[in-house]
Amino acid sequence: MSTQLLLDKVTKDFGDGDTTVQVLKHVSLEVKAGEFVAVVGPSGAGKSTFLSIAGALLSPTSGRIVIGNQDISTLSDKQLNRIRLQRIGFIFQSANLIPYLTVRDQLLLIAELAGSRNKEAENRADELLLRLGLAHRTDHYPESLSGGERQRVAIARAWMNNPEIILADEPTASLDSERGRDVVEMLADEVKLRQKAAVMVTHDLRMLDLCDRVVYMEDGMLSERPAEVLHPIH
Repeated sequence: MSTQLLLDKVTKDFGDGDTTVQVLKHVSLEVKAGEFVAVVGPSGAGKSTFLSIAGALLSPTSGRIVIGNQDISTLSDKQLNRIRLQRIGFIFQSANLIPYLTVRDQLLLIAELAGSRNKEAENRADELLLRLGLAHRTDHYPESLSGGERQRVAIARAWMNNPEIILADEPTASLDSERGRDVVEMLADEVKLRQKAAVMVTHDLRMLDLCDRVVYMEDGMLSERPAEVLHPIH
């Protein structure tokens, strides 16, 4: 399997001079096509910073990020924006839907931003909504959706441009356990079916059996350990 995402000795410092805090300390992670990796660890461990750097939302202080065969560590802001739009799908803790756009238009906005809104994009939006059980909600606005439906729209939006990499930050945090599991199963299925590379930051240890690997983050450092040795994290 080819490597889709590589973080190589990544560090991230915040502040300057005497007040510098090193949030990530020489973090390395390789995620292959078709692999679903969970990142767990206590609050404040650096998980969200790690995910932001993996998704080209933040630049590392040192180290490399490689997507596919492309080192993105030295790209311009404009180039990084294109990478985020075309190659990475983000799913956040809150669905972050735009209140004045219908469910279908949430997806089509992604195609429009990427300069690819056409009949093919419209067909893809309809196909994704059907696949995620949202066909009956196509013309509804976010305020009329349940929490689970909003999160499924967010998933469909993340998949809209057929990204190579899916990054999910606490995607089940606002859902009950049954709906949360549905969401993670959808992610796991997409990873296997379409050979994506996916990383999910989560506190919900009940979801780890759906992942291929679990990595543990503490004090800005990553280590791999079997899921069964992890204790519930509050």
